[in-house]
Amino acid sequence: MKKILYLLVLVFAFTKVQAQIINPVKWEASIEKKSTSEFVLSFKGTIESGWHVYSQFTPEDGPLPAEFLFHDNKNNYELVGKPTESETKRAFNEIFGVDEIFFSDKVIFTQLIKQTNSEKETIQVELSYQVCKENCISETKYFEFNLKTLVAKEIQAADIVNEKTTKTDAATTVEKQPESKESDSSLYMIFFIAFLSGFAALLTPCVFPMIPMTVSFFTKQSKTKAKGIKNAIIYGVSIILIYVFLGTVITLIFGADALNALSTNVWFNIIFFVLLVVFALSFLGAFEIMLPNSWANKVDRQADKGGILGIVFMALALAIVSFSCTGPIIGTLLVEAASKGGIAPIVGMLGFSSALALPFMLFAMFPGWLNTLPKSGGWLNTVKVFLGFLELALAFKFLSNADLVLQLHWFEREIFLAIWIAIFGTLAFYLFGKITLPHDSPSTSISVGRLSMGLVVLVFTIYLIPGLWGAPLKLISGFPPPMTYSESPYGVGGSNKGSATAIALPDGAHKGPHDIIAFTDYEKGLAYAKSVNKPILLDFTGFACVNCRKMEDYVWSDPRILSILNNEVVLISLYVDDKRELPLEEQYTSKETGKKIKSIGNKWSDFQITRYKANAQPYYIILDTNEQSLNKPTGYNPDITEYEQWLKSGIQGFQK
Repeated sequence: MKKILYLLVLVFAFTKVQAQIINPVKWEASIEKKSTSEFVLSFKGTIESGWHVYSQFTPEDGPLPAEFLFHDNKNNYELVGKPTESETKRAFNEIFGVDEIFFSDKVIFTQLIKQTNSEKETIQVELSYQVCKENCISETKYFEFNLKTLVAKEIQAADIVNEKTTKTDAATTVEKQPESKESDSSLYMIFFIAFLSGFAALLTPCVFPMIPMTVSFFTKQSKTKAKGIKNAIIYGVSIILIYVFLGTVITLIFGADALNALSTNVWFNIIFFVLLVVFALSFLGAFEIMLPNSWANKVDRQADKGGILGIVFMALALAIVSFSCTGPIIGTLLVEAASKGGIAPIVGMLGFSSALALPFMLFAMFPGWLNTLPKSGGWLNTVKVFLGFLELALAFKFLSNADLVLQLHWFEREIFLAIWIAIFGTLAFYLFGKITLPHDSPSTSISVGRLSMGLVVLVFTIYLIPGLWGAPLKLISGFPPPMTYSESPYGVGGSNKGSATAIALPDGAHKGPHDIIAFTDYEKGLAYAKSVNKPILLDFTGFACVNCRKMEDYVWSDPRILSILNNEVVLISLYVDDKRELPLEEQYTSKETGKKIKSIGNKWSDFQITRYKANAQPYYIILDTNEQSLNKPTGYNPDITEYEQWLKSGIQGFQK
């Protein structure tokens, strides 16, 4: 349910800077004449250290993307293409569960326009964006470009001509943008995971027996040891090149960011769920996924010719013959890497193939090491089955994603956890030898390694079980649906008896985070506070506010804070990105910003700016029933003790 709320994209106007108004981005606009009728409009932003502005193409479910609104363009000028961006960065956001695409230090947007009405001399543009650090701020800036004098300047909202506008469609222009630069840490992580996946592929029945066979071939067929080592290195490098080529093809075919957009698509998640289930069944022994035998025969004939080309074809033969084991791993890895965008598929295949090729090269250099390898046997199939169970568990994460996006509530938290408990519980029984599958070898005992792994899986399974009763399961945070997306928010068999929510909700109140009684209407919350004679905790928040969720999940959940929020204050949460429109009679023009206030979110953001001279979220204020502040407001503060002291100081001020 959270993820749907994060899709509420809204723009706000905060243009007057004073007191605590935060303005972390300084903008400069310029215009350049390209031809008689064509002009380039530029928007250059200088971003304060530590702050990030989000791209037009940041994925769905994430922070609010930058958006442009071009005024009065009909019959006056045309947009040539879409706005282009300067170089971006990318990093995974654990709260939203997606990669963020953002700018640091500086950002430049450019738009090419073609004048179609020579009498139209000025162009007015709105730029809306979100900038975040510890707080998130939604901003709207207004610019005017003069096509005759080539002067560009920032203007106030009140100066905008209220005529028909055209909004750029960022979703359709991803392919026109330059590739986003992956953050180093993200690429390192992809390489590391891919490298581990390559080692996992090595320990499968299709690949492991090939190591001594291939190394022996090179050492026996080569006239000298040096020649054998050289051939083995060429063989290993060929393996790497083959898989890197595959990653490159995926990147070129789908584009740097196309699969990234698909990763939040419902049908993509459903299709990938089906693929992973097929891969899992293959690993479990239901069938084998194999490439046509004719491919392997043709490649073998080329390999027999010898020379460097023959060695390359030997590497290709390995890739084809081992596909029944490596295919599911590569498929999972490629889609996961490709969903990150940029060069991630290439980096992923480099990591995978490096781990796959390394043993062939090392054992060719040091043939004596072959004697230390364990003999092929039933343990190889155990590894394959183990991977099958992991693929099956991962598959349901994608099904869960699709259900969350559609808000069908068919695959809620309890169902997800029950499936995982069943999968990992069955895996534990398998590792203990209580369950056998078609390709398992008969055995009267299990190895210490298999027993140890079985115990680890059993402990993990037991760890999952309390999740049905409402345990947070932070170890797998982000995999199961959130507690709010549940048949029973209090866990199976749980109850809210004795909690704050067991009391009849006051007029206008709802169950907020952790079942705290909360209001989303200021006047109703104020009236209730007066009736119960309690101070108000005014919470300026947003559906797409990362640190608001962090405060709720990690600070408000602490028993000390939760007790205060439940018993000693009245919580009023005002969402500044609530997209619902106000009734016409309640819409107005802000005296502070000059912006037309049309939505509930506009109203609360204008309220925050006008009354408290602040525009960041989260932003907390403790008020008495006369609407006077009881202590200094605070923002994002993950220190529970400090936040508790801040709450108590405000409450003590109310009691005096």
